[in-house]
Amino acid sequence: MCDGRYASLTISFEGQNACALLACNRGSKRTARLLSWHMIRASQPPAVPPALPRLPVWAQPDGPVANDVDAAFYAGAALGSLDGLVRSEPVWVGSWRQRLALKCAVAAVRLAGRSEEEAALRDAWYLRPAGGDPGPAGSILGAWRYLASRPPAIDAGGLEQVCEWLGLRPDDSYDRLAETIEELAASDKPAPLAAAAIASHVVAGRGDAELLAWWLADLVLARKLRWSLPVPLLAAQLFSPAFRSGDGRGRRIRPGEAAFERAVYVAFACGAGDGLRLALDIARRADRLAAATPKLRAKGAGEAIRRLLDDDAVPSSLTTRNLSRFAARRLFERLQTFEAVRELSGRTSFRLYGL
Repeated sequence: MCDGRYASLTISFEGQNACALLACNRGSKRTARLLSWHMIRASQPPAVPPALPRLPVWAQPDGPVANDVDAAFYAGAALGSLDGLVRSEPVWVGSWRQRLALKCAVAAVRLAGRSEEEAALRDAWYLRPAGGDPGPAGSILGAWRYLASRPPAIDAGGLEQVCEWLGLRPDDSYDRLAETIEELAASDKPAPLAAAAIASHVVAGRGDAELLAWWLADLVLARKLRWSLPVPLLAAQLFSPAFRSGDGRGRRIRPGEAAFERAVYVAFACGAGDGLRLALDIARRADRLAAATPKLRAKGAGEAIRRLLDDDAVPSSLTTRNLSRFAARRLFERLQTFEAVRELSGRTSFRLYGL
């Protein structure tokens, strides 16, 4: 992380400002590392970070939506609020995106006929050997993690890789599908309808590719809204009332079926609302992490903190150039005593920590 130069990192949290200075001098006999956070206010972090957008109650559907106009209104209000958050790029946005990816992966795994929940998916991903196969369910999680961490553009090679992660057999349609994605991204369709269109197009061409349809819907939405990175939203609503016929308790509405576009509007409204509520929770936890940071003395603490802010979870066995496995475990345990991180696995060994 340090190469003989001095590096500085400035971090801004909602509701308070924090400045982290990492000083490294590799040319001396001893590596100097200073991690100090200068808080503008000594008071406790606010209960709700004021800068984060919140969705008004009237902008969330409280039951079945009877027509397309109302559905479009709800989606527009919710996505408009979410757009403000996405463009503000808070320092913890990586953790937020990856936690949304996990929620989408849980629903995708269920659609694939499997039963893994969040804890099992985390284990499959974070506890595998470096470069190891995370298994079928873990690979599905990997696909959504990839979605959340790459710009919303994809070519034939990228589509082939995503299909492999999703367990789909290869075919020769990737070039044509990539062209269709570009056409929809450049079209005059509203963003939710473009997302619905790519999902319907995929399922019409391949009935076994519904997982890919949901994955691409979020990618196309991000392209239309000009987000730097996609936000995993839609798949998490797969089994919610948004995609149920009738009063929200009927059969699941699949891509291309009647009322699918309306269902997509409602699902984006609900998904954006869920995303904003999750952001408020993560922002509070990030503020607690900022407040605890001046109490840390471990070398390499800065790298561990960065990973906590960038990812859904970090293994207690984390090792870096300046942090041993033993030191990492002690660091996370200390942060837990400050209620700055949570232990996510519920185990006494092979622990996972996150905001």
